[in-house]
Amino acid sequence: MPALPSSTAMRPNSAAKLRLRAAMLAGAALLALSGCQSFSAGDAGFRPSSNPVTVDTVTRGDSLANLARRQHPKILQTYGGEYSDPKVERMLARVVGRLSQDPQNPSQSYRITILNSPNINAFALPGGYLYITRGILALANDSAEIAAVLSHEMAHVTANHGLERQRREAEATLASRVVEEVVSTDTRARAAVVRGKLQLAQFSRNQELEADAIGIGTIGRVGYDPYAAARFLRSMDAYQKFYSVGGEHDTSLDFLASHPNAPRRIELAQRHARQFGMPGTGVRDRDAFLEGVDGLLFGDKPDQGYVRGRNFLHPTLGIAFSVPEGFVIDNSAGEVVAAGPGDLAFRFDGATVSRSLSLTDYLQEGWLAGLDPASIRTTTINGHQAASARAYADEWQFDVTVVRVGDQVYRLLTGAPRNGQLDAVARSITSSFRVLSQAEIASLRPLRIRVVEVRPGDTVATLASQMVGVDRNLELFRLLNGLGPGGTVSAGDKVKIVTDR
Repeated sequence: MPALPSSTAMRPNSAAKLRLRAAMLAGAALLALSGCQSFSAGDAGFRPSSNPVTVDTVTRGDSLANLARRQHPKILQTYGGEYSDPKVERMLARVVGRLSQDPQNPSQSYRITILNSPNINAFALPGGYLYITRGILALANDSAEIAAVLSHEMAHVTANHGLERQRREAEATLASRVVEEVVSTDTRARAAVVRGKLQLAQFSRNQELEADAIGIGTIGRVGYDPYAAARFLRSMDAYQKFYSVGGEHDTSLDFLASHPNAPRRIELAQRHARQFGMPGTGVRDRDAFLEGVDGLLFGDKPDQGYVRGRNFLHPTLGIAFSVPEGFVIDNSAGEVVAAGPGDLAFRFDGATVSRSLSLTDYLQEGWLAGLDPASIRTTTINGHQAASARAYADEWQFDVTVVRVGDQVYRLLTGAPRNGQLDAVARSITSSFRVLSQAEIASLRPLRIRVVEVRPGDTVATLASQMVGVDRNLELFRLLNGLGPGGTVSAGDKVKIVTDR
């Protein structure tokens, strides 16, 4: 069975997400099984990634590089694999090639991997290994901003920030742990990895500010706009506020989860940039960047299913369901979860179950703790065999419904506090579960970034209205194009929209 959906350096916490986490932790106590989870070139010093499984060492014999290379498969697994797009790779080759010409770091070569994740993240490992998600490419607006992100992450490595924190240990252990921080193994991180999450190492505020200074120095020396760092910090701040209000995203894989962001940080970034001149100094290379990201996949991958407002549709599995008004869906690795008002929460996943096993027996197989056997009922949902039951854990109550479609059994778990209203919400969600028609499956297309030219008469509002498959179109359009509340567009400008065309 294909992996159920999953949804990278910047996603914020929200009250809704915290409620969801609380309810899903209680749900995790019920579910002993994890569910249905499968688990040019030419610029000096840079070779674009061409292999989605391994990264060739660029500094043979370097123990740090060898350790970093061994982490590569883990990073790919956590972040949805490598994203392959020749246009994007060529654009990044130019950026990284230019960064490699920094006269203060002339001997370093770099290897970059684009991660197939909508999260907004970038990080570097010793030995010149750079990682950037397609999510961060969607948020940026020019090559200088991408250069600022990468140079910041490279600075953490060149400044030995990870090594500093563990300087009392033996050199081999130090190197290993610096790399292993990217795939942490502490208890909390292990819990996160169950859902395909990655806990990135957090640097101190002083280390972040030092990386800002080093990175801005790098982009300034190689001729990029040094003010790009402050500009992208503003975009990240706007991104954080946007998703804090919507509550749609989990921070565990994001840049801002470990990177402090504040007006003071932006002010310091501008101060560092002034050493190279006034605003307008340096190259932004916006046209080449936009050409590279035109057609970039946005949001969920096709094999993970799609969130469209309050609807979840999975063309590979051929199923769909909806959540009530006020719920926000989080499409995550191996499962779909949603948070609603009044501490309501929902989880969806699936498993392969022999047709010879009845659904009522399946509910009692031991994977569901807190089950009330007397509550088990058989039913049908849109023509498919189903069974439901109640379960209890601490101060939580759960409606658990299982639906059989062929050899697959899909599990829909709705949770609420003991004194909460559970029945109506659970019925609303479970009754919406259905099998998609072939015509519906054929009509589902992934969302992509498209670059369009502003025509005479176009406004921010008319351009935003062209976006499909996303909520709060106007706000998201401004966010993706770096436009503040009063920002406008002019005929001839190029802007990004989100569409399924």
